[in-house]
Amino acid sequence: MHAVLRRHLRLLSLIGLLLASACAGAAQRALLVGVSELANQPASLWLQAPRNDVLLMRDALVRQGFAPADVTVLADGVPGAALPDAQAIRDALQRLLAQSRSGDFVVLYFSGHGTRVRDAAKRYQEPDGLAENFLARDVRGAIGGNGGGAGPLGGGMRDVDFDGWVQAFLARNVFVWSVFDTCSAASMTRSLRTEPAQPADDEVRWRGVRADQLVAAAAATDEAVPAAPSAPAVARARYVAFFASESHQVTPELRLPRGDRRARPQGLLTWAVAQSLERRPPTWRALFDGVLSLYPPVIDELAQRFPARELPSPVAEGNLDLPLFANPAGAVTTRPLWSARRGGAMLALAAGQIDGLVPRQRVQVTAVLDDGAQRDAEAELVDVALAQSSLRVPEALQAVAGSALWRVQPLDGPAALALQVRAEQPLPAGLSLAYPASIASGGDAAADVRVVPAGGGGWRLELLSPALGGPAAVPLRDAQALRQRLEALARLKWLARLPGLAQGGRIDGLDVQLERWQGSELMGTGDALGQAALPPPREGQRIALNVHNTSGQSIDLAVIGVDAQGALRAVYPPDGAESNRFERGTREQPAAKRFELPWLAQPGAQLLVVALPAAPYSGPRLFGAGPPEALADLRVRGQPQPERRQAVYAVRIQTAGAAAAPAR
Repeated sequence: MHAVLRRHLRLLSLIGLLLASACAGAAQRALLVGVSELANQPASLWLQAPRNDVLLMRDALVRQGFAPADVTVLADGVPGAALPDAQAIRDALQRLLAQSRSGDFVVLYFSGHGTRVRDAAKRYQEPDGLAENFLARDVRGAIGGNGGGAGPLGGGMRDVDFDGWVQAFLARNVFVWSVFDTCSAASMTRSLRTEPAQPADDEVRWRGVRADQLVAAAAATDEAVPAAPSAPAVARARYVAFFASESHQVTPELRLPRGDRRARPQGLLTWAVAQSLERRPPTWRALFDGVLSLYPPVIDELAQRFPARELPSPVAEGNLDLPLFANPAGAVTTRPLWSARRGGAMLALAAGQIDGLVPRQRVQVTAVLDDGAQRDAEAELVDVALAQSSLRVPEALQAVAGSALWRVQPLDGPAALALQVRAEQPLPAGLSLAYPASIASGGDAAADVRVVPAGGGGWRLELLSPALGGPAAVPLRDAQALRQRLEALARLKWLARLPGLAQGGRIDGLDVQLERWQGSELMGTGDALGQAALPPPREGQRIALNVHNTSGQSIDLAVIGVDAQGALRAVYPPDGAESNRFERGTREQPAAKRFELPWLAQPGAQLLVVALPAAPYSGPRLFGAGPPEALADLRVRGQPQPERRQAVYAVRIQTAGAAAAPAR
């Protein structure tokens, strides 16, 4: 069995190549924007590296097979390139959209300054209340500054505008890879001490300015750069984005690679992306893992030189398991893949029981060499803690060079977590489950559910396990309804395990409250951890979940519901393009968001909330709680400094009363 799986895993990179070949007739195009000089702003705010960044990215893309004529560059200081003014950027995006056809692939790359402002015109408000802006060359500050809510910046490109452009490409079935080597500037106001002067020949510049640092300048004739064209909302299954930092952080540009006399100023993210591409990664996840592996030495150096500054955590979101530079219909693999860190004869990975790992579980270990070659071997987990695990380096891989990247992937789903189904006939084909949820069919007397044909193509699903709402019987009209209910129950069995693993744990600074509202009046509130059984709301009342983060760190958060009919409800992340990373908040600047839960008023409905402090340089962590539709919209973020203790928050709440589950 394991030999078959091993051969299957070794074929993944070949599958990626075949998928890419299937798209060989599609076009690959890129728009690279680098803003070093801000024409209307003081030279002290200008940068050095964006003009170098676009050239490095252009060369990296050409080596990946992009035709030079299909790579458009807007940058100051680059011969032959147009200037990166806001209108020029918009026009270039419009031309690129007009050229794009179904099946094409585009890169949208931006290097330069970022800032955050309060933007009342933005439909979706971030938990911290601020909107991110990329600063075009002709950016103008508003009179009195924008920090107090003066509205969008002139010459600024808002995050919602970029989302609109991405949506326009996706609506045409175009794959989009966005890279933002920029940042916001909130942490620039938090320096606690004077930083030492740096040598003139090794200057470190920080990308990101406060909006109130921008000078108000005369507006251009076209004051408002037109927003992105409207497009129908589609699932972001063909989308990946890399970001240089979290929204409250700044990111550096400095001479890279370090210690090289020929090094020139580069954005750290851009340089890391170009270097990671040299290892020929098969998927976006592998590319981003390579980026993360290059950060620690540079971050360690900057931490010594700038001890008062919060350093950047790179970010990625999107369908990371798709092959690079292609527009395929499906992922290379949906089985989780975790980066591992080698220490002598052991490998450590930031995944544990809350990610669906169990002691003695068989895994596939992969070592990626500098030239992109891979070495694989099987191993067994030695120690599995709540949020981390370890294993011995397989004997066949012990001689691998220290510069290799290590990855670990489970071979099988844990049998103890599988939904045990007793069925007299084969279950419907096409069951789709994300790890660690799984289904085992047989005659086990300890089955969780029993499936019985009901005639006319219908089924009767008997819930036997009290943890799943049994004893009860649910009539289902056809095989599709049965398939959906089994998938939901398999995931519910896994999710029901999480509160027990967390053992009532709390995260300092994370406050999760259930609220009852009557119109605009708050009638009552209570700590979610103390409400395992929720009384039904009175007539006219509604229930909301209020998440308040003052912990000083970002939080990996998953909130999912099960309505009275047994259907899963995506709460956070939702089906849209938000991430599962809840923004960093402090007591002085809290991050908060309220989620309306109308379906939770139904007797028998359930709510599950799981949270964990962001792990250092980790991949997406949804604890198996995210709906399949959200898998294309995960956000991966690192955390530059690990937490002293791994606290896990998990609660499962059920609305009191018996729910009648109608046929579906």
